Amino acid sequence: MGTLVYDSVVPPIEIEDRALAHLKVVVIAKLRRGESFAVSWAHPPGKEGGRSTIWLHPGIPLRFIFEETEQPELNQRWLATMAESANALGGITLTAEEVEG
Repeated sequence: MGTLVYDSVVPPIEIEDRALAHLKVVVIAKLRRGESFAVSWAHPPGKEGGRSTIWLHPGIPLRFIFEETEQPELNQRWLATMAESANALGGITLTAEEVEG
């Protein structure tokens, strides 16, 4: 399980490593262009609340922490879906990985 440390949000946001690796690529691309956007996700079973949304802005500190030492091979289809949703009004909504075939 990876962790997204967003400004001073406590506790940090837990996201599965593979999803976090894909999210990181899209987030960095958007922030490098100076773009702000929202990221939403459903809370895992057993966690408090149902879902959350954060607003990402280039000026807000952000840290990606991975449990695994190796970066996974990235799924280009999933990246494209995330990037497309990042440009939509509602921002990125983390969904299950889209598998080819």
